[in-house]
Amino acid sequence: MAMQGAPDPGEPQREPARTYVSADGLRARGWTDGTVRRLLGEPDRLSAHPRFRSAPWIRMYRVERVEAAERSAEFRSGAAFAARRSGAVRKAVGRGGQEAVARRRRKVLARILAEPIDVPRLDAGELARRAVEHRARRETQVTESITGTEGTAGIEGITGTTEATGALGTPSTDRASLDRWKIDYLRHRLSPYDELLEGLSRREERGRAAALLRRRIHAAIAEAYPELAEECERQARAQQLGSPPGETPRP
Repeated sequence: MAMQGAPDPGEPQREPARTYVSADGLRARGWTDGTVRRLLGEPDRLSAHPRFRSAPWIRMYRVERVEAAERSAEFRSGAAFAARRSGAVRKAVGRGGQEAVARRRRKVLARILAEPIDVPRLDAGELARRAVEHRARRETQVTESITGTEGTAGIEGITGTTEATGALGTPSTDRASLDRWKIDYLRHRLSPYDELLEGLSRREERGRAAALLRRRIHAAIAEAYPELAEECERQARAQQLGSPPGETPRP
């Protein structure tokens, strides 16, 4: 079939509706370059690009020829094969993505297991003082976020107490609460270890890694401060943390 000559670039191209299908239109209908060459051959005409006059000519095919070719057994079999191949490619890409996610998760978990947890060592009075101050700051922040005003709780607002904080010289709370505050303060000091979780985006992956990291941090605090071991274990159980591989939970 003889192809019409390329139109004059100065001549506006007005195509009747649905008379021609462009090469891009054929791809959207499931055609490949190979099936276009085999079943349609040369385009029926060339059309100037509607926006960029310097762009290559657009190959146009009469819709009657296109529809007739699409009814042929060769086109239908080729389209079915292309669909199957596309599906196989998508599955392969999906498997590759899942494998990449699994590798990234294993790498992060390995880093968490291998990273030494350096707990700051403080004497009992200093740790109690800092824990109470940290608690007071948190309560002030909560008050400000709720009321929208500057909080006034302060350290002196934490009272009702059975033991002194030592260096602080102000009333404290009961022993169990003070132990919780100490652990909260130490975990705050260890928050830079959260950087080990970078690279995990999916919620379930990050949750497992975060649980492992918290377990390691609790274990490191208990080792550095044996008097806090019982509270560390209680918090671990309350948070339903699992033991890291190769580690047996304390009784």
